[in-house]
Amino acid sequence: MIWRWHFYAGLFCIPFVICLATTGSIYLFRPQIEALLDRPYTNLPIAGPLATPAARVGAALAAVPGSTLHAYQLPGSDRDATQILVGKGGDDFRVYVRPDTLQILKVANEESRPMRVLFHLHGELLMGDRGSMIVELAASWAIVLLLTGLYLWWPTSARGLGGVLYPRLRVEGRVFWRDLHGVTAFWVSLFALFLLISGLPWAKSWGGMLREARQWGSSVALRQDWTTGSGSEAAARKARDAGADLTHAEHGGHAAMKDGMSVPRDYSAIDTIVKTVQPLDLAAPVLISPPSARAPRWSARSDAANRPQRADLVLDASTGQIIERTDFAQRPAIDRLVGYGVAAHEGQLFGWLNQALGVFTAVGLILVSVSAVKLWWSRRPAGVLGAPAAGLNRRFSTALAVAIVVLAIILPLLGISLAVTLLLERLVLQRVPRASVFLGLSRSPDGQVS
Repeated sequence: MIWRWHFYAGLFCIPFVICLATTGSIYLFRPQIEALLDRPYTNLPIAGPLATPAARVGAALAAVPGSTLHAYQLPGSDRDATQILVGKGGDDFRVYVRPDTLQILKVANEESRPMRVLFHLHGELLMGDRGSMIVELAASWAIVLLLTGLYLWWPTSARGLGGVLYPRLRVEGRVFWRDLHGVTAFWVSLFALFLLISGLPWAKSWGGMLREARQWGSSVALRQDWTTGSGSEAAARKARDAGADLTHAEHGGHAAMKDGMSVPRDYSAIDTIVKTVQPLDLAAPVLISPPSARAPRWSARSDAANRPQRADLVLDASTGQIIERTDFAQRPAIDRLVGYGVAAHEGQLFGWLNQALGVFTAVGLILVSVSAVKLWWSRRPAGVLGAPAAGLNRRFSTALAVAIVVLAIILPLLGISLAVTLLLERLVLQRVPRASVFLGLSRSPDGQVS
């Protein structure tokens, strides 16, 4: 039965494992890739005095008519273009503004940027919340795949370490591919399990349940700095847009002239806010946001990829004084745990070594997947799928039954899919002779078990 679980989990998961390993290994280098893509907008030749932050915001809003300010990103230096996020119609746009002439160098839809596309491909297969559910289901079965693989790999009567801790590369045929598959899987399994588990908080279903669990016992809405699918991101953008109307109404909808630009008074306080935040040397990138429906005051936050370095500030609009500061260490324990996991998952927790371990795991998973397909295809009998025989003994050991129940509770999509699969097998597939023989659920007409 363990063989069958491992086989079918692999058959389902391998395409997703290859996709996630490939996209994930590229995303590990997001900071370097984004810095390379933004290089044309850094170290600019400055011709005159620098414009105020409010004037830069005004230029960005004018570049996207009808938009509202979502975030002002502190530039890395006075010679870098200022990146300003504005929202319109449920979309975010990143506007690159020259700090001296206010020239618009680039306007990009935030969700069309290469790393955002890769992020959604990795987490949602570019299918939104539905894709997030599919990835979560694949991740859940991949955990089963790794656990059953470790069980099958566990040496009982092996002589020597060949084929256990290192592959016997000088042999040929099936033994070579089996060693390549089993030994590689052993060395990457713990890292892969960590990546699968640490990725679950992003998933639509599992992440949504975690969000509800965080909310238990709290009378106020708790905020988290990770998303759970495209739906939650869209809801956050909608809340920011609603908040923009609120802050605009506070000033009667009037506008003022500042440095030759028409700047809504709602955002003029950013000049004072920047003067307070700039010297704090928060981990880059630092985003300054206006009041919104969820956050009625100006705020600044470090959006560092290494999440334990992040900090959140609440500021007074008139004086720029810091009203409240929350560092990573002050967040709830579950948020800190997720933060460490996400930072390590993205390869940002401990520098280049973190990225190297991520690449090692991704390459290992691809090698394991390719060798698994080779092993399956070379032994598959003609006319059948080649699954291990179902056998006649269907009894469960107590330990196995407990393990199944625990996994089904911790990974609800796994439990649901397992129940559906068992019902489909018992009520439908076993009653269709051709399908039953093809899947190895029964003997073929010549008496052989596939």
